[in-house]
Amino acid sequence: MDHFPVIPLSLFIAGLSLIVWRFGRRCLAASDVDWGNSMLNRFDGCIRLFCRYWHRLQPVELAIPETGPAILVSNHISGLDPLLMVSCSRRPLRFLIAREQYQRIGLRRLYKAIGCIPVDRERSPEKALRAAFRALRAGEVIALFPHGKIHLDSEPPRRLKAGAARLAMHTGAPLIPMRIAGVRRQGHVFSPLLLRSRAWITAYPAIDPGGQDPDDLLAELQGLLEP
Repeated sequence: MDHFPVIPLSLFIAGLSLIVWRFGRRCLAASDVDWGNSMLNRFDGCIRLFCRYWHRLQPVELAIPETGPAILVSNHISGLDPLLMVSCSRRPLRFLIAREQYQRIGLRRLYKAIGCIPVDRERSPEKALRAAFRALRAGEVIALFPHGKIHLDSEPPRRLKAGAARLAMHTGAPLIPMRIAGVRRQGHVFSPLLLRSRAWITAYPAIDPGGQDPDDLLAELQGLLEP
């Protein structure tokens, strides 16, 4: 009867620790953003590697300024979208997300750590806008989906929420539009994360809100975010 060598538990743990350490180093090297926390920087790098190699996202230059406030806006076709936005931004993003998403078990601490702003759309949406105003005045970058929820190109046009335009008009922060495409299982939240895609992002020039009418600003965004 053949006998197979038994790997000592200590050696197995040491080997696993080395793999985790090397992966963490690679994630840190892949991060282009300083979140002010080494663990978050590694998480950022992990997202970038995941989107680059699993979802085959090609590098893209967004028109986000190096410093100062900005508002990144995108169409919303799946649960993968926030990761794609993070992976092509050279600055930390503070997402406006629905409160029910913010309070998901196991994710709330992460959302809080990366500065997400929960939006209670039924009771007090203005509270989230005030928090976003403060973040923009502090020179941060806000990220949001003006459609308010997942909306596919195949569906009838949906009027954009006014929040992005209001934030831009009151703070002078430029709007940075982008469009996401190429994601598999569009319309779903979790399966697009697992199914390999050939995702791509179309980046548009920044929009200066100065002197513009809010309705015209929304119409311009609508024309970019929908086909």
